Amino acid sequence: MKRIFRLPLLSLLLLGLATVSCKKDDVDGLQVQAHDDSTMMTIMHTMMKQMDAMTPTQDPDNDFAMMMVMHHQGAINMSQEELKNGTNTDMKAMAQGIIDSQQKEITQFQAFLSSHQPQAPAVPQFSALQMANMMRMSQANDLRPLTGDTDFDFAQLMVDHHSSAIENSDAELKYGRQATTKTLAQQIIDEQKSEITMLQTWLLAHKKY
Repeated sequence: MKRIFRLPLLSLLLLGLATVSCKKDDVDGLQVQAHDDSTMMTIMHTMMKQMDAMTPTQDPDNDFAMMMVMHHQGAINMSQEELKNGTNTDMKAMAQGIIDSQQKEITQFQAFLSSHQPQAPAVPQFSALQMANMMRMSQANDLRPLTGDTDFDFAQLMVDHHSSAIENSDAELKYGRQATTKTLAQQIIDEQKSEITMLQTWLLAHKKY
C-alpha cells in the first residue's frame, strides 16, 4: 500500500516544481527592472538628495514648508513622467490630479515662507522626526520590485511617497505653531490618504504576480 501512494505523491511534487519553474519564466509574470534603469526611481533619488541637503531651522512650520516644497515637486515630476510614458487612463488621471493639487500647495507653502522667519524656541524633535520619515520612505522605495511598467511603478512609488507626506504632516500637527501650515498639513493628510486607497486598489487589480 505504501508503494501505491508514494508514486502519485512524487508525481504531484514534480508537477508542482515544474509549475513553479514555468511561472518564473512566464512572460506574463513579474518582470523586474534594475532600480538604476528606472526613471521614476531616479526622480525619487534626486528628490531625496535635495531634501538631505536642506539645512533645518528647527522651526517646525518653516522646516515643514521647506521640505514639502521639495517633496511635492518630486511627486509632480513623477506625475509628469506618468503623463509622458504611462498608458493607463486611471493612472494618468491620478497623475494630473496630483500635479494640480500639489502645485497649488507649493504656491501656498512658498507664500508662507516668503513672509515667515524661523521662530524660537527650536524644536529639534521635529527635525529628527522629519528626517526619519524621509529615510523610511527612501528605504521603502529601495525595497520595491520595479517592473519597468510606468503605470505600475508610478502607483507603487506614489504609495510610499504619499505615506511619508502623511507622516510629515502628522508631525507638523503635533509640533507646528502656525495655523497656515497646520491647515495645509491636515489638507495633505485628507487628500493623500484617499489617494493611497485608490492607488492600492488599482495595484491589487493590476498586480503582475
